[in-house]
Amino acid sequence: MTAPESEPAVKPSSPPPSMHDDDALALLRDGTLEVAGRLVEATNMTLYCSVKLGDTSVACVYKPVRGERPLWDFPDGTLAAREVAAFEVSQATGWRIVPPTVYRDGPFGPGMCQLWIDTEREIDLMRLVKSRNPVVRRMAVFDAVVNNADRKGGHLLPLPTGHVYGVDHGVCFSAEDKLRTVLWQWRGKPLAREAVGVLAKLERDIESGALGRRLRELLTLAEVEATWQRVRRLLDTGVHPYPSEGWPAVPWPPI
Repeated sequence: MTAPESEPAVKPSSPPPSMHDDDALALLRDGTLEVAGRLVEATNMTLYCSVKLGDTSVACVYKPVRGERPLWDFPDGTLAAREVAAFEVSQATGWRIVPPTVYRDGPFGPGMCQLWIDTEREIDLMRLVKSRNPVVRRMAVFDAVVNNADRKGGHLLPLPTGHVYGVDHGVCFSAEDKLRTVLWQWRGKPLAREAVGVLAKLERDIESGALGRRLRELLTLAEVEATWQRVRRLLDTGVHPYPSEGWPAVPWPPI
């Protein structure tokens, strides 16, 4: 993630590689949140924080609802919930695309709180974006499901292990087709067998499982139904989607 505006006196530490997602979620949800700086490149208020519970303290990102900039095509005050909904879908896929994310109260009111991820700085992001990396291909499928309207290259967080996280999912889950991404290299290509299995599970879980119940807490009924329809469409066509004719295909700036 991008460095904060100013270096805090005591920089919060990154989570240990062995930290389980459940432990990270408990820490984010129940820990004491303290602001250390602000990420000035972000469009909405994005705060670099530490969160501490017991003897454990790690870095995180906190985006309060009150700092969200109004958008013409998304209801005011809903971006934090959409970030959490993206995490819930990510967990349901088993791909761990979105870092642990919760909705909680904080110094500036309720908002989204997400584990900070230190990236592998030696990786060329443009090369990664254009690659056929199967981990990035999973992200392309994920973006089609959540209808990501802003998948920039800078939203990919590569790790030394080869895993790639994705962040900034506030403009997802519109009931209208708004997919806008830099990951179009698989357009029209058959979905990987693994992806088909994951999508079949998502379809069931959104329609009548825990994921559907959770999404209905975070999104409108129309948005949840549209998410299920997108999954169904991917399964019916069996291919990665093409860009929409009525919507810009690539975000600006792309990185």
